[in-house]
Amino acid sequence: MGDDGAAVPAGTERLRLRRLTMADVDALVELDRDPEVMRFLTGGVATPLATVRNEQLPRLLAQYDRYPGLGRWAAHDRESGEFLGWFALDPSADGTEAELGYRLRRSTWGRGLATEGSRALVRYAFDTVGVRRVWAETMTVNERSRRVMVKAGLHYVRTFHLQWDDPIPGTEQGEVEYEVRAEEWATVGQERPAARRAR
Repeated sequence: MGDDGAAVPAGTERLRLRRLTMADVDALVELDRDPEVMRFLTGGVATPLATVRNEQLPRLLAQYDRYPGLGRWAAHDRESGEFLGWFALDPSADGTEAELGYRLRRSTWGRGLATEGSRALVRYAFDTVGVRRVWAETMTVNERSRRVMVKAGLHYVRTFHLQWDDPIPGTEQGEVEYEVRAEEWATVGQERPAARRAR
């Protein structure tokens, strides 16, 4: 639980997670300004301030009450308190499934934080929230994210192709979907290291 009593996934050895607030607008806009962070999402195009403030954040904040235990959380360095990015368990329409997501500052890349946070969220999704499936998607060419998905306990399901009005490089190779289901987690999840409880 967070400081306000709201459901928040347990932190990890290096990460503290908390609910997003409207005060996070600037940090989220800055995160999305990095062309490398957005490379496989928008081709490097930043998310406009107005979109974050007026569309994305209000929608995400509304999800906390509609889908208890699911949503998107700001990630901070446990020692320094620095904002590092976010992790998500975005709910399906009926709240029985969750899409794993993560977006971290480039300065954090290569330290295993995406894997560490993702493992904690997958465990939380099954052991605490009780979803029936956790899944994730990315571009086929996004090898880094695909490795994180596997390390978090998900496995490859399919490659598929979508039609885009403004395709970005690599689109022609399609998108990939990974998943892990509750019945699988009941077996393999016990082999994963437990997430450290937030202090």
